[in-house]
Parts: sequence; structure tokens; C-alpha cells
Amino acid sequence: MSGNTFGRVFRLTTYGESHGPGLGGVIDGCPAGIELDESVLQAELDKRKPGQGLASTTRKESDQAVIISGVFEGKTTGTPIAFYVANQDQRSRDYTSVQDIYRPGHGDLTYDAKYGFRDYRGGGRSSGRETLSRVAGGAVAQEFLRSKGVEVRAYTVELGSLAADISDPAGAQDRPFFAPDPAIIPAWEERVKEVKSQGNSIGGIVQVEALGVPAGLGEPVFDKLDAVLAHALMSVGAVKAVEIGAGFDAARSLGSENNDAIIAGGEGKDFVFGSNHAGGILAGISSGQAIVARAAVKPIPSIAHEQQTVNRAGESTLLKMGGRHDVSAIPRIVPVLKAMMLLALADAWLLQERQSLV
Repeated sequence: MSGNTFGRVFRLTTYGESHGPGLGGVIDGCPAGIELDESVLQAELDKRKPGQGLASTTRKESDQAVIISGVFEGKTTGTPIAFYVANQDQRSRDYTSVQDIYRPGHGDLTYDAKYGFRDYRGGGRSSGRETLSRVAGGAVAQEFLRSKGVEVRAYTVELGSLAADISDPAGAQDRPFFAPDPAIIPAWEERVKEVKSQGNSIGGIVQVEALGVPAGLGEPVFDKLDAVLAHALMSVGAVKAVEIGAGFDAARSLGSENNDAIIAGGEGKDFVFGSNHAGGILAGISSGQAIVARAAVKPIPSIAHEQQTVNRAGESTLLKMGGRHDVSAIPRIVPVLKAMMLLALADAWLLQERQSLV
């Protein structure tokens, strides 16, 4: 299996399966001298671990990260940073009934088509549990970007077709569902309870923002910054669409409405923008404005509804999933999407630094 590495200079390679001994990753290209210890990784991992909130699976994992190389006396050494998280609460027996059945909405059929073999225990490599390695890697990227004055935040703007006002995005990290408006939380809780009682699942939309990114990051042709961000966010299994800035609304607007006016500045500034429909990226290069992306997250496919499918022999059958599953990938996917933007931006920053030295 190829395609387990993301990045060109700041590179994260992940490994492990949902029901194997554990998961982890190796980061290559992180500069030396960045302050880092396991508590930094743990703070981010705690935001995505299972067993939290109404929408989460009841699987209990402490997700304790262990750094096994690349850090000495609390700082990165410039060598590969390797980390490991042990699995503790696997119940592989929950999946024996589907080992020869293709679950609708999962990668069972496509994995068989590609490899002729698959790990049916929780989806194996395609399980959402793989994303903990991304979150740990993103925590390292976050420390690097913080040293450059860049902040990345993520929050839920829609859950189960109920949209939130973005009244306090800064406070979202401390609220259920990573809600940017506390007023929406009761409605989201009721929606989750309703769907859970029906044995069903829901999706939503997550917004990810980067503040303090300077102008000039990104390549103008195939490796446009927005293309790299779309790749990063779309690489998360539950994501089915990505918008940058105004996104699809740009297609419905006039040029006079969508263009961001450039206004002569004062107080030492050359100019300012009148709006940010471009989402902080012009011609594939960061403009110095906030970078804004939204990811559409599909409903969890494992549901307690009878679904039509086939087995590996091609015979028709019905499937009703048991076991422990999230009602929604939100909120646990929120720190994953944040991590992917962090990884993409750290890589773009270091690539720009490398070019400036040529």
C-alpha cells in the first residue's frame, strides 16, 4: 500500500490499524529547536479520542502518545520524530459477522477490488481511528507554526442540517461539538439524541481557519495552496466536499460581488482587502488574509438500519450493523481537519523557506 505519507518537506507518514496493537507516525523534516513533549500531542489527541459526548462511540481509549525519537530535553532535534499510541479497547468479535459482507458506505468492496484482501476489523487501515496519527502529527506542525505567529482553529458550522451562527469561533474549542455559538448546542444535542434513537447517523460541515499566514505561501500551478488544502482535507475519510472562501457561492455570484476590493492602507500598511471571498488565497498563493476552508462530512455509514448489500460471492443479503459506532464523525473529526490544515501549512512554509535560500 502506497500513499501513507503527506507533505513534501514537512512529511508525515502514518501506520497502524483500528484493531491492531496500535497506531502511530513518523515526521520527517521538522526543524530542530521546536519545544515539544508528549503533553503537546496529548492535548490534541484528547480532543478526538472516543467515548466523549452524545455523538461518540462507547469505545474507551486513553490514546496515550509516546514519543520514541526526534526529541531531546524538550526540543526537536531535526531528526525523524516517531510516536506511538497503543490500542486498548478493541472488540474484533463485533466484526466477524461482516467479514464476508460488503458494508454499504464503507471501503470493503473497493479494498477487495484493489488488494483482493481486507482487514474487516473496524475497517482496518480505512478506519477513522487512523486519524489519531494525523492529529498527533498536526500537533507538531502546530508548535512549528506557533513559533511563526500562525494560529489554526476549527469548529462545526452545521450538524444534522442545523446551522450555527459564527458568533464566537475563538471559544468553540471549549464547547460541545466545537460549537462557534453556545446557543446552538441544545438543538444539536436534541438532534443527536433523535437520530441515535432511530439507529441512524448524521453529517455536517466543519470550518477551518488559519490566522497570521503571510502572503506568498503556495505554488502557482499544480501545487496551489488551495489545491494542497483540498487534498489535505479530502484525504480524511468522511469528507465528501471542500470549499475555499466563498466556495460554491462564488459560482452563483457576479464578478463585482465576488472580487475582494483592494483598498489603499494607512498606518504603515500598503493595502487592505474589503472582503475575503477568496478565502485568503489568490492564484494559489496566500494573500495574507485569513485562510478559510469548509469540509462537508458525510453521515457515519455503520447504522442500525437494515440495508441491501452483497457478500464476497456476489450473493444478495441484508445487513444491520451492531457494535459501537459514532452517530456522527462530528465532533471528533474537527481536530483531525485542523491537523490537516496545520500539516499543509507547515509544509508550505518550509518549502517557501527552502526556495528563498536558492
